[in-house]
Amino acid sequence: MPPTQAPMNPTLERALAVSAAGNVADAIALFQHAALEEPASGLPHFLLGAEYATLGQMDLAEQSFTQAVLLAPEWPIPRYQLGLLQFSAGRAAAALLTWQPLLTLDQQNPLPHWVRGFAALAGDAFDQARMHFEAGLERNTEHPPMSADIHLVLARMEALGQSAATNTPAEPTLPDEEATHVLLSNYLQRGPVH
Repeated sequence: MPPTQAPMNPTLERALAVSAAGNVADAIALFQHAALEEPASGLPHFLLGAEYATLGQMDLAEQSFTQAVLLAPEWPIPRYQLGLLQFSAGRAAAALLTWQPLLTLDQQNPLPHWVRGFAALAGDAFDQARMHFEAGLERNTEHPPMSADIHLVLARMEALGQSAATNTPAEPTLPDEEATHVLLSNYLQRGPVH
């Protein structure tokens, strides 16, 4: 379930503005303050996780995304991002467990398709993974940065396939750090998550 359309906490609004201006340290402080102001909301934790991921502080990002999932288990975006972070850190089993509830979403939603794609990728079923990733891309109309992440995964799969064909080593990580964070302005739906 997405965030409600209630008015946004003024601290969160300031934090988003500060983040958009590139002042990550102040944005983190404001997101932390917003989390204290709204202890039952997953939104500040989700946005805080995105800031930490942008800085490459993946342990703190994972903690924040986890807290967002605990507070708003019905909101699929933090759950997806947490799983993506886990998968990209080489913890596919943890990611697949995190993503399991996403498999029950409507099949017009891209997330179940992408989860199946990552599951196939974890099992080295590359053609099946590509099919699921592309099915999700066809269905994603709301979150272009998420599609960009999947395009990076597909490009990396292609590079791995080409390197295997030429016996040239390729980097094993999927996706790169750029793909593990959320672009705040594109993911945020207005309102607190309860």
